[in-house]
Amino acid sequence: MSEQTLALVTGANQGIGYEIAAGLGALGWSIGVGDRNAERQQDAVAKLRADGVDAFPVPIDVTDDASVAAAAREIETRAGRLDVLVNNAGATGAWPQNPTTLSLDSARAAVETNVFGMIRVTNAMLPLLRRSAHPRIVNQSSHVGSLTLQTTAGVELGEISAAYAPTKTYLNAVTIQYVKELAGSNILINNACPGYVATELTGFQGFRTPKEGAAIAVKLATLPDDGPTGQLFDDDGVVPW
Repeated sequence: MSEQTLALVTGANQGIGYEIAAGLGALGWSIGVGDRNAERQQDAVAKLRADGVDAFPVPIDVTDDASVAAAAREIETRAGRLDVLVNNAGATGAWPQNPTTLSLDSARAAVETNVFGMIRVTNAMLPLLRRSAHPRIVNQSSHVGSLTLQTTAGVELGEISAAYAPTKTYLNAVTIQYVKELAGSNILINNACPGYVATELTGFQGFRTPKEGAAIAVKLATLPDDGPTGQLFDDDGVVPW
């Protein structure tokens, strides 16, 4: 591109989101560090800048309409367009998550962030993405959202998850509908499976590093114009829905 590529990564103050921002920033991109925690956000921006990344804060609470609208205005004022949106912000809900004892409030909170948050942010940013020559949307999904894997004998996906896992299935299903509606446009939309990553979200129990977990999202954010769309990927390739 003749102009500096601009990306917005939500939930980017730490963990996988931070490493996605760092990975894309290392390419010389301008990175909007999206988060609702102002202190952590500023720390993340400062750290990225110290590493040579052109990073800037984008205050955003993906569960709040006004906050998301303000973030879109911030991006428009800065560049007039958005090239890449990474919907990374996520929530697990409280554990344990056996369906017979599930807290519906906890489940609603997970849906609000993981699904409605993605829809809210994507719709707010679409007018800006349409102005890009090479627009990409990457949604942070998970292997646990795959109904195929969930129902395949011998596949281990951790403990019962009646709130978090279904939100990723819902996210995948909504993504497919976006792909259908935006067919014929130049917007590539794909979902990423980072694997079991040691972050605050997992209680630091994962066996992968945040940088390793970020790699697939970085790859999908940098797809060529003839790259795939409407698929679920991990580091090894396509993951069945």
